[in-house]
Amino acid sequence: MGLLLPLALCALATSYSAAFPAQQTTKNLFPFLSRGCNDSDVLSFAGFALEDINKDRKDGYILSLNRVNDVREQRQDDEPGGSLFYLTLDVLETSSHVLSRKSWKDCEGWPFYATVYGQCKALFYMNRPRRVLYTVAYNCTLRPVSRRSIQRTCPDCPGSIYLDGSNDKILNVATESLAKYNKESTSKQYSLVEITRASNWWAGGPAYSVEYLIKETPQPCTKSMDSTCALQSPDPAPVGICQGSLIESLGKKTVKVNCDFFEPQDAAAEGEKAAKLPKVQDPGHKEAEAKRGPKGTVQKLPDLDHERPEQSQDPSPVEEFPVHLDLTTDPEGQALDVSFLFIGPLEEKLLVLPFPSKEQRSAECPGPARDANHLVLPP
Repeated sequence: MGLLLPLALCALATSYSAAFPAQQTTKNLFPFLSRGCNDSDVLSFAGFALEDINKDRKDGYILSLNRVNDVREQRQDDEPGGSLFYLTLDVLETSSHVLSRKSWKDCEGWPFYATVYGQCKALFYMNRPRRVLYTVAYNCTLRPVSRRSIQRTCPDCPGSIYLDGSNDKILNVATESLAKYNKESTSKQYSLVEITRASNWWAGGPAYSVEYLIKETPQPCTKSMDSTCALQSPDPAPVGICQGSLIESLGKKTVKVNCDFFEPQDAAAEGEKAAKLPKVQDPGHKEAEAKRGPKGTVQKLPDLDHERPEQSQDPSPVEEFPVHLDLTTDPEGQALDVSFLFIGPLEEKLLVLPFPSKEQRSAECPGPARDANHLVLPP
């Protein structure tokens, strides 16, 4: 018996090696390397990825990093020094609109009763020897903090209003406050583009607050202004964001407004270029990258209370943050062409694998949160 056991183990080891050659075992069974969620490199890559996500967006508010929820590294065999990082990031919405083009590190958060939080998944490629940092793809899902949870601790706090385009009162607050701004303006006139946030509370009477984008209103043309009129865009882009409020108390209506204007986009881009490591070395390739279009989406879902009312008899669970990023479902992976990131005629490709599941979370994750309130930490 003592001789049979070693022989059996030896045979098992031989058959295992035949089924999984040494070269394939690491690649197929252990394709990801664990990294710490508080690792300095990981935090840097997460910050770069979030900057790219915010820069890619055209609407909504800038997202800031609350913590790295999970990270896995996949070394690229054909790219010495190159790795693809599979990042899961817990994020908080800031009070700065994405059109301001600010860095998320320079933005302030909302008061806790107005907090919007969520999760992003991102694929981030790093090749240090060739000086490439590039966000391959991303997807994010956001939600406001549960109103029921806020009312338990702050019943008098303002409540967010869900914007569905049918609230005439909110539209009136925006138009009245903008009319006040235009009346007091000594130069240009502005018109409403889009209402981005709204809330209400009680202040001796109904009170409302709104935020909205504005654009310049084209001036009427005269013979003396022909050259100026020719330069005016028929559909100008938003140039700023306004915060307006209206309070009705004791038979008196008080309207207040404040507007902030965005930095010209060319100047903002130059500032970013000076502050960051260049990600694409060839201007022609950078132009090709821009033509690829958005790399992902950011969806904003309503408060969970809307989907899971207290009186609901539906026992089925609601997925809080349905955020997925599977560029492929092939367990062997799929090649992704990234030749535009490099100088030269050679074709450069990354091997992309299915995004790791929650069950595959790294042992050193999640990392510490900037805001550790359990109300703003996705599961």
